[in-house]
Amino acid sequence: MNIIVLQHIKIEDPGYIKDLMLADGFNLTTIELDEDEKIPSDLTKFDGMFCMGGPMDTFMEQEYPWLIEEKKAIKEFVINLKKPYLGFCLGCQLLGEVVGGKVVKSNPAEIGIMDINFTKEKNKDNLFSKFPEQIKSLQWHSYEVQGIDNNKDVTLLASSPVTKYQIFKYQNHAYGIQFHIEIKDTTVNEWGCVPEYKKALEDQLGEGALEKFDQAAKINMTDMNNYSKTLYENFKKILI
Repeated sequence: MNIIVLQHIKIEDPGYIKDLMLADGFNLTTIELDEDEKIPSDLTKFDGMFCMGGPMDTFMEQEYPWLIEEKKAIKEFVINLKKPYLGFCLGCQLLGEVVGGKVVKSNPAEIGIMDINFTKEKNKDNLFSKFPEQIKSLQWHSYEVQGIDNNKDVTLLASSPVTKYQIFKYQNHAYGIQFHIEIKDTTVNEWGCVPEYKKALEDQLGEGALEKFDQAAKINMTDMNNYSKTLYENFKKILI
């Protein structure tokens, strides 16, 4: 399987799911957009696309002009080619924009280990049907997708008390996941080194929050890794 991974900062890769893909012998093509790497013009050779998180926001096209080409590539892959797509955090928001939504500031920002509640629609979904009704997840976002309620191709699969579109799908092949199901043991400390992430964390949870956040993540890591594995195993089925 050939997978293209769109990254916006080197430390935000597919994490635990990347390890699973490499163990299965998948061929990963990683495009580091923040380092001016270009998305291939021919996307037909890829079986799936992963789009990761990042410290920038979808509207920052002036500061990050590569966002313009990235949105075009996502639209080509998801809407025209109808190929499988998984977008995490920023990648979720980019999908939301591509399918006609808008990205707005969350009130408040969601940072921490928090509950995700699934809708009844997940029971017949290809990726999430085996998930429990509620899971704990790592949240680290200040913006969210809105404005896709009337899109008949969009299905809401999970929400949190703050963010309605925690998981949504476009038709049956493209998924936006606002939280970080892909994390590993090292994730929180690595992300805490990014100034924008550290500031958001301390603004929300106070000085010294990183260590507490890391401990909370580690307590829930086994469950989160198991959810990642279930998601990955089901995603493989829609790649074929």
